[in-house]
Amino acid sequence: MKMEIRKYRDIDIPAMMKIWNDVIEEANAFPQTEKLSEEEAIKFFSHQTYTAVAVGENEILGLYILHPNNIGRCGHIANASYAVNKNFRGHNIGEKLVRHSLDKGRELNFSLMQFNAVVSTNKTAIYLYEKIGFSRLGVIPNGFLLGSGSYTDIILYYISLK
Repeated sequence: MKMEIRKYRDIDIPAMMKIWNDVIEEANAFPQTEKLSEEEAIKFFSHQTYTAVAVGENEILGLYILHPNNIGRCGHIANASYAVNKNFRGHNIGEKLVRHSLDKGRELNFSLMQFNAVVSTNKTAIYLYEKIGFSRLGVIPNGFLLGSGSYTDIILYYISLK
């Protein structure tokens, strides 16, 4: 499948919101519990350091947001979140989004990428991050509330961008 990753455009917001909200609704990856309204989505995506979409077959296939993980003396560490259209999962779109975000992080002068809360049941993400070369920092027991009402561990990861 031919695909382009580019900076999002305002016209992309409805599709981006649908993809993002699907992940929130699945309740197994993002910490948010409330879906974004269109007004909230416009504000949320525009306030990131960089927001990208993967486009193929005249459709938004996925997206990522990239921003500092913290402020001030820790502002050189990036953080990112990824979401793939549920109809296109399993086509390496997530990997392409992650690799693109690492390149964009370098371009924006971040030194590291850190993930604060990779859900332990998200085996696909864990496999991908370790394949790419992220290092596991540790585990926070019962750090994530699943949609089922039970808790599971979260894993912290980082990778150097230099």
